[in-house]
Amino acid sequence: MPLDRRGFLGRTAATGAGVALAGAVAAPAGAREEDRSGGGAAKRYSFTVMGTTDLHGNVFNWDYFTDAEYDDRDGNDIGLAKISTLVARIRQERGRGNTLLIDAGDTIQGTQLSYYYAKVDPITGENGPVHPMAQAMNAIGYDAAALGNHEFNYGIPVLRKFEEQCDFPLLGANALDAVTGRPAFPPYWMGRLRTPRGRDVKVAVLGLTNPGIAVWDKAHVQGRMTFPGLEEQAAFWVPRLRSMGADVVIVSAHSGTSGTSSYGDRLPHVENAAALVAERVPGIDAVLVGHAHAEIPERRVVNAETGREVVLSEPLKWGQRLSVFDFGLVWERGRWVVESVSARVLDSAEVEEDPAITRLLGDEHAKVVAYVNQVVGTSVEAMSSAEAPYRDTPVVDLINFVQAETVREALAGTEHAGLPVLSQAACFSRSAVIPAGEVTIRDVAGLYPFENTLEARLITGAQLREYLEFSARYYARVPAGAPVDPAGLTNAGGIPDYNYDVVSGVSYDVDISREPGSRIVGPVIGGREVADDDRFVLAVNNYRANGGGNFPHIASAPQVWANSEEIRNTIIAWVQRAGEVDPARFASVDWRLVREGTPVF
Repeated sequence: MPLDRRGFLGRTAATGAGVALAGAVAAPAGAREEDRSGGGAAKRYSFTVMGTTDLHGNVFNWDYFTDAEYDDRDGNDIGLAKISTLVARIRQERGRGNTLLIDAGDTIQGTQLSYYYAKVDPITGENGPVHPMAQAMNAIGYDAAALGNHEFNYGIPVLRKFEEQCDFPLLGANALDAVTGRPAFPPYWMGRLRTPRGRDVKVAVLGLTNPGIAVWDKAHVQGRMTFPGLEEQAAFWVPRLRSMGADVVIVSAHSGTSGTSSYGDRLPHVENAAALVAERVPGIDAVLVGHAHAEIPERRVVNAETGREVVLSEPLKWGQRLSVFDFGLVWERGRWVVESVSARVLDSAEVEEDPAITRLLGDEHAKVVAYVNQVVGTSVEAMSSAEAPYRDTPVVDLINFVQAETVREALAGTEHAGLPVLSQAACFSRSAVIPAGEVTIRDVAGLYPFENTLEARLITGAQLREYLEFSARYYARVPAGAPVDPAGLTNAGGIPDYNYDVVSGVSYDVDISREPGSRIVGPVIGGREVADDDRFVLAVNNYRANGGGNFPHIASAPQVWANSEEIRNTIIAWVQRAGEVDPARFASVDWRLVREGTPVF
């Protein structure tokens, strides 16, 4: 049910007084006087705000899945150690007192480094360690960070402990206590920049997180927190920040700019709403954008009410880029007024890692490297995911086999034990490899880099067919006889690899010569085409089951089983028990791409 906005405003009107004003930043600089036409000298002041987003547990320029320095085809580097060098350079150029550093969320999930300190040696344990991301961000000197949706993946206790360990606030103006309706985290941060002449400049950072948390991490937040829309909460807080004396208002939003949602209409709020906030809420000067893993050096959005431009910037994920906003202010009628804003991004591949950060976390890094290199079994042959986006491959079959086997064992002796068990999986990484010979934790974890858990849902044959049709939108249409280029075949409409599901336990063809919506031929089980009223159990990850990707029927399908163990760990445990990974045990060609009945590959 949507939150009653009038009730919320009444309950939270006084909360602004309870959020502390940050201390002043010293080192006066950045001011100048210039002659203005027709008048005397005008006081001006300039300052810089730097921003990161979607760091996803990356401190080092290191790939724990390959056990080597990070590398991609575009020559990007990653990690906070690189960001630290860029930040230091800007601070030296501008003067430390004329800079701020903020983040737009998704900090504590994504690498084996972050996983280790959430699950293996958790920060919540008695005398537990300080999270590496907290250590690094504290050392670099962040002023504030918005909450991302992945902050909630490990549960509220881990998030609260991380918050406690940070020297800066985690902001979430639209993360509300489900009982009181009041902010569950600080909504904003406000700091002062000292100028050589005139009063200090007050800069407010409003943090907004993603309403999809209510869907994706339902198990952790249901009944505890609610997540109203970004636009709604920005409209409430921005005027209050202005009335509290903010000269500059910056929004740090863990929300993309497309205006779309991946979970359809299951929540009455837009997932990627950053540009809408800039367009519809007056009083915002700039927006640090996150969540979409896109690179936007600078985008200007005109506010519909004021006609003023709002500058948006999104740095590329994992610390590959640093956004840099430059603000120019002028003193008019007894107050500072924003005269200009510009933005750009800096490339972390152009600098070396800060040795202070790598030394600080060298021990933690070494522990995780040792952990992920533990041998858990052997494989009779090498298996790669390189062709998994367009060909049924054993490496994805392994995921589906373990998921289906786990669900069958869980349903043994229940009323659903006699139903066929199907399983969904995706190519989560095109670089994942299970090598021939010894298999390590990092090899298996590389197949499944997300912290998803496993569920079992009841579906019908008709629903299965619609599910497969929806998934098949992933392919571009290629008429029969036309050349097929694998590089241009997938990701049609921007659909990511993780939102192309293949289903095991049934056989079907995907005819890419047809229009989306009429591509599935079959599905067939035991030589018989599936009937609309057939019933199945689908082994499905919690992201998909909770509406992620907006696949039809699954979110509303009856749940017959679920557990809290990550699928990744379930696969690792299976390999340990089996001792040997043999594709002959689980690999089969359940699906294929065709054109008018002729296989594409």
